[in-house]
Amino acid sequence: MNSQEKAIDRAAKRAGKGDPLHAFKSESTGEKIGTIVLYLVMTMLVLLVLLPVLNIIACSFSEPQAVISGKVGLWPVNPTLRGYDAVFKYKKFWIGLRNSIFYTVFGTFVNIVMTVLCAYPLSRKEFTARNKISMYFVFTMYFSGGLVPTFLVITKLQLVDTIWAMIIPVAMSSYNMIICRTYMVNSIPDELYEAGELDGCTPFQYLIRVVVPLCKPILAVLVLYYAVGHWNSYQDAMFYLKSENLMPLQIVLREILILSDVDVTMMGSADALARQRGLKDLLQYSLIVVSSLPVMIIYPFVQKYFVKGVMIGAVKG
Repeated sequence: MNSQEKAIDRAAKRAGKGDPLHAFKSESTGEKIGTIVLYLVMTMLVLLVLLPVLNIIACSFSEPQAVISGKVGLWPVNPTLRGYDAVFKYKKFWIGLRNSIFYTVFGTFVNIVMTVLCAYPLSRKEFTARNKISMYFVFTMYFSGGLVPTFLVITKLQLVDTIWAMIIPVAMSSYNMIICRTYMVNSIPDELYEAGELDGCTPFQYLIRVVVPLCKPILAVLVLYYAVGHWNSYQDAMFYLKSENLMPLQIVLREILILSDVDVTMMGSADALARQRGLKDLLQYSLIVVSSLPVMIIYPFVQKYFVKGVMIGAVKG
């Protein structure tokens, strides 16, 4: 075997080491058993999560009578779009969807701005009081004022039954701020700040032009955290909102799922469908699917940043 053939053979062996099947074969008996058990457990967990989701989707596309009788499994029975037709003709759905989109988009924007503006100065080493101030934020993670004092503050500030009651009380998360600060400390070298100073860059310009672009991975993760929190939030709306025109989609979903409260008069031409037995069940499943779609659509776009951002922001330091 000449030198060229030997080089090719070594390259093939190195390539084989990256093969999962090759790695599995090279493991000892105990490691193989552990790997098999791990895969079985993970498969069971995936099925525990996936099967109910598939059942809900199947029920949302099935006939009302099939849903009531429990005949629907993982595949729709007598497929129909009547459930989604009822959802899209339900006026409260559109009001809640509009409000939830606004609270999610605007609220997430406020969250990111507040988080970055707070995390950046606490990440600077020349800010000597950063550790002491950080302790105040950590303190709020373990001790809070409670529901009643918070409600009294919101009332005194005249925020009750306004959109600001859904934005200001949750303007920033201390946990997410600490993750963002840790990312800045471990991922952005101090030499960049010194170079910016030499070029006449102000601290605010450095934040906007250097720090924010370099923090895209962690900001993508925080956008997902904040957006999902706003989208799923209903407790603040229950406490602070009174007008139906301000209620988010989760309150509408709660009325249908828990209280079984469906206002038939708000379904327009779907009155005839509303009189049929099983509409509420069909509407429940269809509304669950529709309300879950935005989060399912957003996640793939930030998935590539998710692991990187969380690992760098939460593990290092």
